[in-house]
Amino acid sequence: MPTTTHADAFHFDHPVRSFWEATAAPLGIDTAPLAGDAQCDIAIIGAGYTGLSAALRLRSEYGMDVRVLEAAEPGWGASGRNGGFSCIGCHKRSYTSLIKSYGLEDTRRFHGAMKDAVGLVRDLCTTHGIDAWIHDGGEISLAHLPNRWAELEEERDFMARVFGEKLELLNVDQMKEQGLWAPQFHGGIRGDVGFSIHPLNYARGLARAAYRAGARIHGRSRVIRWEERAGRHILTTQGGTLSAGKVIVATNGYTPEDVSLHHRGRLMPALSNIIVTRPLSEAERRDQGWTSRLMAYDTRNLLHYFRLLPDGRFLFGGRGGTDASDAGAEPMQAHMENTLRRMFPVFGQAGITHFWRGFVCLSYDLVPYVGPLDEAKAVWTALAYHGNGVAMASYSGAALADLIGGKPERANLPSILTRRLARFPVPALRPLYLKGAYLWFNYQDNR
Repeated sequence: MPTTTHADAFHFDHPVRSFWEATAAPLGIDTAPLAGDAQCDIAIIGAGYTGLSAALRLRSEYGMDVRVLEAAEPGWGASGRNGGFSCIGCHKRSYTSLIKSYGLEDTRRFHGAMKDAVGLVRDLCTTHGIDAWIHDGGEISLAHLPNRWAELEEERDFMARVFGEKLELLNVDQMKEQGLWAPQFHGGIRGDVGFSIHPLNYARGLARAAYRAGARIHGRSRVIRWEERAGRHILTTQGGTLSAGKVIVATNGYTPEDVSLHHRGRLMPALSNIIVTRPLSEAERRDQGWTSRLMAYDTRNLLHYFRLLPDGRFLFGGRGGTDASDAGAEPMQAHMENTLRRMFPVFGQAGITHFWRGFVCLSYDLVPYVGPLDEAKAVWTALAYHGNGVAMASYSGAALADLIGGKPERANLPSILTRRLARFPVPALRPLYLKGAYLWFNYQDNR
């Protein structure tokens, strides 16, 4: 694994010191560790959005015997520590590049799948009574340099022509009128698809729904060995063994490649970092010029993402950093606070109450993958949401259930999601690839 996955990042027995952990509703279900020998139809490794969505559908739609093995507790990983953006955008390739590789129609289907994924999150919250603090309004991308305005104009025209999407361009005066202004922004482009959520409330809500449907969820059950015997998969934890006919690996950027050999060399974990301020007064929000609760991010490759929370706090996140050790946390927090002060001078003077970080997952092709990892179609995975997995992970887990349950037509996945999960060339060099990419992105972001 790349050195970005330092052992300190896998303290499964430590709660995440996040704002979400501090404010989430209790899980309220039995997640006792696996004990003794057990068996099931489908074993799912990972109790995040992907694994829980798959478990819920496998039980409720197909009646399969499902057990979920989670190293910590449901939502401990990226599903419980992200920024809470349920929106389009789970890839790191331009649509032009996707059209060139996969064709126009498949790219349109992929775009449609991302919109369907956003709708699925809302449907799951409504159906299962999950209080995820949903706030509608869509999202806005903000030009961080004056020369990015022309790119936003091109994006508006392209999205209208290719996907029929009507995006709204906002100049600085219009941004100020809508409470979406800070000194470093030079315009924005706004879409109406998407909403913000409390990500850990959503993850725990999915866990409760899967549990009520009959899925058994075992917390504190990290898989330490995986063997294949006579057509069965034997997963060993500290407390027991689980024999399954099929396995879904739903651990995304936290996938242990020494245990899940099918994933070896195929993933690039990368750090994302979040700080949250104390509650800001109405006067502070007015002085800053940012009073909207709209989801927002800038046009950098190493983007920043931010939004006001219901109690007036400001959540500010950003990609970057390659040291996932405990020692690397303090300098990254200082960097995030300095960046907040530069971008949002008023908010940057407020005290910071929470800082946390975690892994997003990149693939070599820079698109997600949903499908099997072996010829027998006994090992399945969905992963690589490129830092935007609230919606697509939920969608991909449900799609895996349909594929395994024998209804691939229901999943109806575009080939962008199913073509391959390629290995990185010389996987041992992935830490260098990541550092090189960061240098290149920083150069591009300042041009």
